[in-house]
Amino acid sequence: MAPPLDVVILAAGQGKRMRSSLPKVLHRLAGRPLVSYVLATVRALSPRTIALVVGHGGEAVERALSAPDLVFVRQDPPRGTGDAARVALAVVPDDGVTLVGLGDVPLVPADSLARLVAIAREGRVAILSARVRDPIGLGRVIRTPQGDVAAIVEERDAAPAQRSLNEINTGFIAAPTPLLKRWVEGLTPHNAQGEFYLTDIVAMAVADHVPVEAETTTDEASVLGVNDRAQLADLERIVQRRMADALMRDGTSITDPARIDIRGDLSCGRDVTIDVGCIFEGTVRLDDGASIGPYCVLRDVTVGPATRIEAYSHFDSVQIGRNCRIGPFARLRPGTKLAEDVHIGNFVEVKASTLGAGSKANHLAYVGDAVFGSRVNYGAGSITANYDGANKHRSVLGDDVHVGSNCVLIAPINIGDGATIGGGSTIVQEAPAGQLTVARARQVTISRWQRPRKKPKTDQGA
Repeated sequence: MAPPLDVVILAAGQGKRMRSSLPKVLHRLAGRPLVSYVLATVRALSPRTIALVVGHGGEAVERALSAPDLVFVRQDPPRGTGDAARVALAVVPDDGVTLVGLGDVPLVPADSLARLVAIAREGRVAILSARVRDPIGLGRVIRTPQGDVAAIVEERDAAPAQRSLNEINTGFIAAPTPLLKRWVEGLTPHNAQGEFYLTDIVAMAVADHVPVEAETTTDEASVLGVNDRAQLADLERIVQRRMADALMRDGTSITDPARIDIRGDLSCGRDVTIDVGCIFEGTVRLDDGASIGPYCVLRDVTVGPATRIEAYSHFDSVQIGRNCRIGPFARLRPGTKLAEDVHIGNFVEVKASTLGAGSKANHLAYVGDAVFGSRVNYGAGSITANYDGANKHRSVLGDDVHVGSNCVLIAPINIGDGATIGGGSTIVQEAPAGQLTVARARQVTISRWQRPRKKPKTDQGA
């Protein structure tokens, strides 16, 4: 039976180059904290324990990531990766193997880590290395003339010949736990930083005649870390392109994959079209044949088949039915539900309302806390006055209601089936079914009235 796996994730760094009060590992990549990517990857390996080392902003990290399978360990003061691993290993049993990794390297693949674990289960030390074009600032993997791994040297401590090497350490190491604990306890801070380096255990393993094997990747993107906001932005585009490519392979048309932002989970049916500049947050589902125009923002939205969303529309927590036409410049707020064939036009806002099949609000209107039946026609400039200054109230419009332009429906109110509300009306009482209701001031013309005129300007003098 294979020894159990325990995982240590180092996430205590302040991230000074981020220049932020937010801990580095909580900065967001495609809508999720950086460290959550690493946690998701190691969880795929079914570890017994995940120990997350926190330091600067530890309370915030614990609040954001709290989960039954996580053990939080504090490193205070920060004294390097070796010291962080030592603190974490105190909560790890001795009968397994331990994988140690970094919380700011979000795209490391699970299969690479699985190979490190397999090597460690054979009693050896495994490191994940990468051959990169520009190794500046990164620790170098030092090999013997025979090609065996001999040590890892940080750049500040490296000799000029060592700095010319392009095989770098990615920060992921696996080893039998008893050996790892022994080596970590023997670390010393004899380096340019005056810190305890976890990477020094490689040379210690070699000295103890424990084989060290490198799992080497040439995919630089998979091992990129984040030290500043520019590197975070570079990773953002890598992640976005990967998600866009996956959608396109499954039949989604994306006008420009470089101009899409998915900050959550986006799933698409067949023949979905997404134009440029769209942002998807939370959980979004676009059914077959849906079309999203440019510069739309959708957060926690379901869009039905064959529905077309025009440009610059913003939706939050809504359900949209089949064959609807919405926008441009439409805003649908939380609690909105649209049945099939609904039309919502330009500069229309809908909040916490249900619109029945075939209903329309095409121009410059507000619908709040309302229930529309089927085939309601809601005129330009009309609003439901749903708030009395203290409480929200509901408007109910039956089937086939027509509301003229510039009407105010003062809730709570009921408009019967087939009723017509004359334009410019302020409705405060129930409007009976099948009848015309008008409530507006009588038009008056004052024949001798004259418009005020401006007084002529006088010269101010030289």
